[in-house]
Amino acid sequence: MKANKPFSESCEQNKLPIRQVLSRFVEGRRTLLEIGSGTGQHAVYFAAEFAGLVWQTSDLIENHTSIAAWIRDSGLYNVLYPLSLDAGGDWPSQQYDLLFSANTLHIMSESAAEQFMRKVSGCMHDQSVLLVYGPFNYQSRYTSESNARFDQWLKQRDPASGIKNFEWLRDIAQQSGLECTEDISMPANNRILVWQKADDSISKET
Repeated sequence: MKANKPFSESCEQNKLPIRQVLSRFVEGRRTLLEIGSGTGQHAVYFAAEFAGLVWQTSDLIENHTSIAAWIRDSGLYNVLYPLSLDAGGDWPSQQYDLLFSANTLHIMSESAAEQFMRKVSGCMHDQSVLLVYGPFNYQSRYTSESNARFDQWLKQRDPASGIKNFEWLRDIAQQSGLECTEDISMPANNRILVWQKADDSISKET
């Protein structure tokens, strides 16, 4: 019998648009770290769609039960049980070909989001690609009225959370040797930001 697992409606709604973008980056890549796997829905869906990828889940320890239930019920061999990962804590020592995070930065505090952007590069090699999905502000302005309402709801729920400014994230990422190579428009006023190691960062390492 399959477990009665937590279910995220937003994961169900955004999985197809995200898949279209992910499909552009999977060729020739074998390992992926998902940062903040949430319920685990994305992990099992994308692992099934991209059988050549080994999909490593991760999240805070309190979300591991849900992720593990989705993995067990999927029967998939290319999706791995979750690592414990807190943005402000220790990160994996392994480097991954792809890194993916959906709907995480806006529920983090500024401090946690800053640590995310500073530490994620340690899990990336020269050819790695990081894709971050979610809502973002530009020049401290909301891109839609619905995002403004969503941000208000986030702050009522947790005053430390909220939609992050793209320019702020970009500046922190640059200090860690990352650059945003694409900013892709997604449905429902979301974006996918694509990050890679900057050429000058790579040349300093070689």
